[in-house]
Amino acid sequence: MILTAFTKEDYLLLLRWIDSPALNVLWGGPTYRFPLTAEQIAAHCAQPQVHPWVLQVDGAAAGFIELVEVEPHHCRLCRVFIAPDQRGKGLAKPMLQLAMRHAEQTFACTRFTLAVFEHNAAARACYQSLGFTITSREPASMTVAGERWDLLRMTRSL
Repeated sequence: MILTAFTKEDYLLLLRWIDSPALNVLWGGPTYRFPLTAEQIAAHCAQPQVHPWVLQVDGAAAGFIELVEVEPHHCRLCRVFIAPDQRGKGLAKPMLQLAMRHAEQTFACTRFTLAVFEHNAAARACYQSLGFTITSREPASMTVAGERWDLLRMTRSL
C-alpha cells in the first residue's frame, strides 16, 4: 500500500467514482460542481498548496486524498475517498496515516485539520480513531436534495 502523486492520467478515476450529486458534495463539499469534469479537477489541483494522492494497493488505484498546506506546520486533509469496490477493507485509516506521515516529513506538519459531514458516521469514527477531535459544528452548512447537512471541523496535533 503506497501513495502515488495524482496526475492528469488519474482524473478518470474521480470521474468514474464520483457519480452522483450527493456523493459529489459528500466528497468534495462546495469545491466541485456536479457533474465533475477534468477541467474542474485540473483547476483545483493546479493550486500550489494542493497536493493530491492516489492510494495504490497491489498496483491498483484504491483511493484518493488531498493534503492542503494551510500555513507552516498546518495541513488539512481533504477529499478523502475509497474506491467503491475497495470499501470495507480497512483502507481509509492506513491511507490517512500515510498522508499524515508524508505531511510530517515533507512539510514539517504538526497540526492536521479536516471537515466531515456529521451524518458520515464511518468517516467520523475513522478520524476519531486517529486522534482527531471535534472542534466545531456548522449547522446546515450544505443542503443536498432538500436535506440539511451539518459540518464538523476536526483537528489533531502531534
